[in-house]
Amino acid sequence: MHQHQPLIHVSGPVERVTFHSEASGFFVIRVKVKGQRDLVTVTGNTPSITAGEYIETTGIWINDPKHGVQFQAKTIKTIVPTTLEGIEKYLGSGMVKGIGPHFAKRLVKAFGDVVFDVIEQTPERLLELEGIGKKRQVKITSAWAEQKVVRDIMVFLQSHGVGTSRAVRIYKTYG
Repeated sequence: MHQHQPLIHVSGPVERVTFHSEASGFFVIRVKVKGQRDLVTVTGNTPSITAGEYIETTGIWINDPKHGVQFQAKTIKTIVPTTLEGIEKYLGSGMVKGIGPHFAKRLVKAFGDVVFDVIEQTPERLLELEGIGKKRQVKITSAWAEQKVVRDIMVFLQSHGVGTSRAVRIYKTYG
């Protein structure tokens, strides 16, 4: 019934992750889309989705009898946020083990928009913050590295024409 619709592009920052299944990768998110007054519900598949990320999707609009109008993403590309607000939301979402909303605020206050570079390239600088010991620093940097690997694998598979849901299955099966 929906097969003949032309694919359209929808993009914007993820405001909220309503549902995400670790097992299948299926997600329901709320996105702030330019030109839309209300948040848009987007569904699809990806191994990892986090509030604060910016997404670019292609897909179709559907009217779900139970949940109303939503955008069904056939492809999705997630982009690490660049605004301080987005970075804070992203770090505080629980995606990176060892960082919660309160600590995310402190990280952004201390390092601003270079906080990702600090975590990735100069993680010893995390020790400058009160309440961070070696143990927490290691936890944060390894969780960050793990997320980066997942993201890189997905980008690689998608750039080779593998659909998002198949890419999720490949990742879940082979890591």
